[in-house]
Amino acid sequence: MKGKKLWGFSISLILINLASILEKADEALLPSVYKEVSEEFHAGPTDLGYLTFIMNFVQAVFSPIAGVLALQYDRPTVLASGTAFWAISTAAVGLSQHFQQVAFWRAINGLGLAIVIPVLQSLIADSYAAGSRGAGFGLFGLVGAIGRVGGGTLATIMAGHEYWGMPGWRFAFLNMASVSLLIGVLVYLYVVDPRKASPVHIASEVDSERSHLVGGKDNLLPPSLWRDSWIAMRSVMKVRTFQVIVLQGIVGSIPWTALVFLTMWFELIGFDNKSSAALNSIFTIGCSCGSLIGGLIGDRFSRYYPDSARIMCAQFSAFMAIPYTIIVLTVIPQSVNYFFTYATILLLMGLTVSWNNACANSPMFAEVVPLKHRTMIYAFDRAFEGSFSSFAAPAVGMISERIFGYDWKAVSLENGSAQGARALSKGLLTMTIIPWGLCCLFYSPLYFVFKRDRENARMANSKEEELELN
Repeated sequence: MKGKKLWGFSISLILINLASILEKADEALLPSVYKEVSEEFHAGPTDLGYLTFIMNFVQAVFSPIAGVLALQYDRPTVLASGTAFWAISTAAVGLSQHFQQVAFWRAINGLGLAIVIPVLQSLIADSYAAGSRGAGFGLFGLVGAIGRVGGGTLATIMAGHEYWGMPGWRFAFLNMASVSLLIGVLVYLYVVDPRKASPVHIASEVDSERSHLVGGKDNLLPPSLWRDSWIAMRSVMKVRTFQVIVLQGIVGSIPWTALVFLTMWFELIGFDNKSSAALNSIFTIGCSCGSLIGGLIGDRFSRYYPDSARIMCAQFSAFMAIPYTIIVLTVIPQSVNYFFTYATILLLMGLTVSWNNACANSPMFAEVVPLKHRTMIYAFDRAFEGSFSSFAAPAVGMISERIFGYDWKAVSLENGSAQGARALSKGLLTMTIIPWGLCCLFYSPLYFVFKRDRENARMANSKEEELELN
């Protein structure tokens, strides 16, 4: 990405990665203080799950907006606007006095993230060549994990204290909002859209692209944002690779949404705030490093097996999640005496189960659509995956309460609860093992459709470049 540099590094890339850090930190805030929110608002696991559901569902439903806006406006401007939405809503959550207020502002938070995440992904895709996108998205995941670890750890630790008479969890939300708003302003002022910086990324004229997408006919229509958006949506939805990845993602993202209860589960076992934050951070660090490792492995092997290597890496990662989850939730005794056992297994689990997005999904998306539609394909991926996976968090709560006997009124969150921990672990197990198995299976059709879709996208890009030159 061209533009100003700081110590040899692109300011645009630095700010994009900072935005990613803050986005992940914001996502980690609420799950890290579930215990305190539960006590403050007298909410059980099902109620807490609904808070995550509301944010994820709104994010999913409104994600296509990012694709529509990216067709018409500078992506840094769109990114800055989304950041402002999430910053304001995060501050409002910290000031909320009623559970319904928290739910409303979590929905607004989801709207901000709906705009931010697809734009971030498309900017990263445009910043790397096809053979190194796995490493690019892996590094993106690694950097984002710094935010998830930092946000989750600080929120969990701060939750146990008061600051100037304010509960620590509220103070954490207000601090996060302030920093996020600052980053949004810097993004607006200094980030350069790669489509403007490089001729390779300059989209072809609206007429020529539309002419190609509707079959190469000389059908010149007046510029229209909604017409362009409909054409882009229709083009993306027809791509078989997109359909398959979305199918596996619908089930594959369910376990990750369910795992928002991990910190609360550690606290129910009896770990204090710092120990719970440490275990969750170890898992997140493992996932972030695993994302980079998976991306590098996907890039490496795709040079020799361009049609299948990324798919095989993704299936391996999805399969490995099954035994590790069983070990963590059922094999290791649920006792504070097994801290280092939990830490070791969680680290190894994170290193192997987090490859999919970096090694396969995101790099393959960038290869199967024309350049101008990259934000749209990432937006629709979030829309479909997020809308279904958002049900996972409340489902864990309902299963834990109604099937396995979790009684939040009788559980002491202050000192832990063996019965509550067992019930919650069974709910988590139910919502992770089966989806991960299906995710591994649903990758298989890509062996037959990815090559064809990639060649079609290359032909489309070649025609666009020819039209641009003429």
